Amino acid sequence: MMRWLYACFMGLAQPFLRRKLRQRGVREPGYLEAVEERFGRYTLPPLPADGRTIWVHAVSLGETRAAAVLLARLREALPQMRLLLTHGTATGRAEGKKLLRAGDVQAWLPWDTPGAVQRFLAHFQPRIGILMETEVWPNLVAACVRAKVPLVLANARLSEKSMRQAQRLAWLSRPAYRSLAAVWAQTQDDATRFAALGAPVRGVFGNLKFDAMPNAGQLAQGRAWRATLGQPVVMFASSREGEETEFLQVLQEFMAPGLAVTASDAPDLIANQVRAVQWLIVPRHPQRFYEVAALIESQGFTLSRRSQWGTQPDAAQLSASVWLGDSLGEMALYYGLSDAALLGGSFAPLGGQNLIEAAACACPVLMGPHTFNFSEAADLAQAAGAASRHATLREAVVAACSLVTDGARRADMAAAASRFAQAHRGATDQTVAAVRGLLG
Repeated sequence: MMRWLYACFMGLAQPFLRRKLRQRGVREPGYLEAVEERFGRYTLPPLPADGRTIWVHAVSLGETRAAAVLLARLREALPQMRLLLTHGTATGRAEGKKLLRAGDVQAWLPWDTPGAVQRFLAHFQPRIGILMETEVWPNLVAACVRAKVPLVLANARLSEKSMRQAQRLAWLSRPAYRSLAAVWAQTQDDATRFAALGAPVRGVFGNLKFDAMPNAGQLAQGRAWRATLGQPVVMFASSREGEETEFLQVLQEFMAPGLAVTASDAPDLIANQVRAVQWLIVPRHPQRFYEVAALIESQGFTLSRRSQWGTQPDAAQLSASVWLGDSLGEMALYYGLSDAALLGGSFAPLGGQNLIEAAACACPVLMGPHTFNFSEAADLAQAAGAASRHATLREAVVAACSLVTDGARRADMAAAASRFAQAHRGATDQTVAAVRGLLG
């Protein structure tokens, strides 16, 4: 009865969802691609029910990158597999295109109405469904149960906040979680929270992202550029809306031209350090690149954009007071270029971004107080000496300046980051074994 009410609500929401897609498409044209797939209607040819179709759902960019690690091993273990890769965001779909091989299919996951999900399953005939990290939809789960398609949640994470939200809608969320074929959690805390919602937790495997190797060419290029600069670089990695404004205001505080710099005055020593650092901002969401560029210039800083550098930036481009990382798929280059990174999403109550890629690139991380989306990874990184935590963005900026001007301490922290990343690998092999177990 309750799911029927939910289904009615989702059905009535369809016109509003179409309008939302049109609005998002103004800023991100990718949302206007194959719109009817969102409603379970396809121009793609149907797939045969031959048991070869492995369906992986990676809603956005981060989940798609985690899926890349898993897919590489799945193809080794199941060489005859055909991939059905679905997404919910334009950035996820764009990244997912890189993972496709001949015979694979990519589509939007339909909105969670009974008709749309039934058409989806009937059209693609998957042998198994693998949801990456967080995406559980009640009608989708129920339809998979009826179609006898085992649906699993891999690399699964669930924050305290998300669990409380699910508990408030227990009449809807509990049946959905309970009907999954398996949940393979990132951490024991995640597993405990999933179990509290009735989910069938079948293992705690760790985080797939630890198994992702940074792009070696990008990392080498970034480090080569850093070696020629003659000054340290600090990146604000995966910054979120509101954080960039606060960050630029902190820099302005220290870079104000009226400040005198003397060796005997501690605040002025910090100001001197801030001025000596090259600052780099890499926003989390690519649709905000132009917005952040305008923000940097409106705050009185000179700006240089990575998208205009080409293969080698010139002296004029490097002389800007703030660089903007406005390119896709180059995080390894940015981490290689940086002596340290401030963790975006952690200085506002947004839960933080994942620091695993930074650790794999041996880049020390300075994070804020809000890391609830990746709490265990953040705590483990801090305990390993790969990351430090700071109450405010201002404190983190000061600490970053101190770190990058202390070569020995920075080298120790970078080595700790590399050891931390290597110590937590192995989730991919366990996940592949579990998938093969379900497939018999």
